[in-house]
Amino acid sequence: MSDKTESYGISFLPDKATAGFIAAHRNDDIRALAFKRADGVDMTLALEQIAGYKKACRKLPQWSGVEGIIYPPSLSMEQCSSEQTALYKVSLLHNVGSGCHSVKDSSFADLTGGFGVDFSYLAACFDKATYIERNTRLCAIAKHNFSLLGLSHVEVICGDSGDSLRDLSSVDVIYLDPARRDSNGGRTFAIADCTPDAVALLPLLLEKASTVMVKLSPMLDWHKVVADFRGHVAEVHIVAVDNECKELLLILHRDVIDSPKVFCVNNGNVFLPSIYNIKRCNVNVVDVNQLRGFLLVPNAAIMKAGCFAQVAEAFRVAQISDNSHLFVAETPVDGFPGNTYRINAVTSMNKKELKNVLGGVRKANIAVRNFPLTVAELRKRLRINDGGNIFIFATTLYDCSHVLIVCSPL
Repeated sequence: MSDKTESYGISFLPDKATAGFIAAHRNDDIRALAFKRADGVDMTLALEQIAGYKKACRKLPQWSGVEGIIYPPSLSMEQCSSEQTALYKVSLLHNVGSGCHSVKDSSFADLTGGFGVDFSYLAACFDKATYIERNTRLCAIAKHNFSLLGLSHVEVICGDSGDSLRDLSSVDVIYLDPARRDSNGGRTFAIADCTPDAVALLPLLLEKASTVMVKLSPMLDWHKVVADFRGHVAEVHIVAVDNECKELLLILHRDVIDSPKVFCVNNGNVFLPSIYNIKRCNVNVVDVNQLRGFLLVPNAAIMKAGCFAQVAEAFRVAQISDNSHLFVAETPVDGFPGNTYRINAVTSMNKKELKNVLGGVRKANIAVRNFPLTVAELRKRLRINDGGNIFIFATTLYDCSHVLIVCSPL
């Protein structure tokens, strides 16, 4: 592929002076650099590249180690996938049984290429890969970066995803990550408000590929998303990183599927609920006298899926109440999809009890689950600052009594 300074009529590579400044200062504080001036240096481009490199060190460690990578404006860096989530998508091609796999003469197309992170990892699994992006500058940057990443078998197309899809030859797998910004730059979440509208394109997508992978906002109700795609969802992957939901990832097939599988993922650890129609937990409730041993707090992907009955059944743990989504066990539970804390004390909101249990506590990490006060309100009432090694979980028991569970991490 071409590695010229100009591509698509756009100059995007730094000149010698600017490249030298970037190399010399890429580990410096970006706020301090903003006040610097250097002869012959394009400071706007230099600061953009240094900021991009710093974010890539955290988000894309493999890319940050490749000399000459060009980074896009901050919004594209913010929206692009992390290396961790991109590699998880690659694992679906081989391991999950979605029908996606690398075979001879296999082909792949990304309709919403963006900065090209997901594309670069997925494209390596196919003999032929097509990157499509309507932003001319991003196309130029992607073409330059793909050559540095050794992706010599890819085609870069600058154009509208819908038009390009109509012109696209049939491929094995199509990927798209609809833009979640409107024409004014504001955030959007509904599928119909994103660009392109994946539901509107569904018939054409499934005509062009037997398997389609769609990345959506984790803010969406996944039950509604499954319904919107009219029975073509084979798998739902709720993907979290460091206990923060990052993506709602769908695997679509041409065949109509009654019960898609749901995967709850956090840092690559996967919990697969046994059924799609996530049932309401038949709670094995505990009373206040049984709040001892260990508190088990499900991770963000479990919370998003709502598969509390499956967690209780799979790990044989009791839930505190129907709406608390907190579990207790006499001993730590191997493989539990979340965090485990040692229960040190339990108190009601009675002032005397609070003083006895929390009288000497000045700092604590507070969380509320099915509780009438917010974290800020509770912190103000308890007069406890944020931080420290004490964890307080405020919740409501099955008998509607309010309690604070005071814990320490394992």
